[in-house]
Amino acid sequence: MATIKEIKAQLAQIDDLDSAVLQELADDERSGVQAAIKKRRKELEAERNEDLRLEKMLAYERALYEQGIETVAGIDEVGRGPLAGPVVAAAVILPKNCKIKGLNDSKKIPKKQHEKIYQRILDQALAVGIGIKDNWVIDQVNIYEATKLAMIDAVAELNLVPQYLLIDAMTLNLDLPQQSIIKGDANSLSIAAASIVAKVNRDRIMLDYEQQYPGYDFIHNAGYGTKSHLEGLDRFGITPIHRTSFEPIKSMLRDGFTQLP
Repeated sequence: MATIKEIKAQLAQIDDLDSAVLQELADDERSGVQAAIKKRRKELEAERNEDLRLEKMLAYERALYEQGIETVAGIDEVGRGPLAGPVVAAAVILPKNCKIKGLNDSKKIPKKQHEKIYQRILDQALAVGIGIKDNWVIDQVNIYEATKLAMIDAVAELNLVPQYLLIDAMTLNLDLPQQSIIKGDANSLSIAAASIVAKVNRDRIMLDYEQQYPGYDFIHNAGYGTKSHLEGLDRFGITPIHRTSFEPIKSMLRDGFTQLP
């Protein structure tokens, strides 16, 4: 009779819930065996559910693959709402039918997982492009137009010309076939990949600004208008990375608040 350790090793090789081995082991009455079977079944169910979720998020890409389009760029941005820092866009071309475990809209992924999934994207992507527009551009042209410009730059940075663009809730002035998808980062794997890439890169930028402008808690709020950020504005004034066209900064300048050099 196989030991429980040997059975655990055998279970680890099973990748199908309908495996005959699982059925055979079910007759083993040892509690350790039953616990190991239960654990492996739970793992396989989680893997199956994750594969189904990823498959659903490939629906837009699959429709394009069926038309003979293979290089699809997903495009997304991060940083439209903050009071400080740039808006960052990313364009990502994944291999055909690529599934990256754990990939989702960046807002649905725990922050501690971002770097890990970001690395998985870089390891598998055919091409990645980044576009950045700082607060000066945002104040000159408005955040909506700055976002478009960042996205266009991200596409231009790709080392592979995409045949088609899937864009999160935007239409770009580019001579490329494209589709705007509402909540695209939750419905397209390519856009979700771009969401993570943009998020990680913007967070790194804001981490650098935390060192340059301490007191605003950029390391935690990434420039969004949190209590700690607003308290920093009241105490230390307006930095060169703050968006002067955004409230309450616009009113603060009008009321004579200090703007740091």
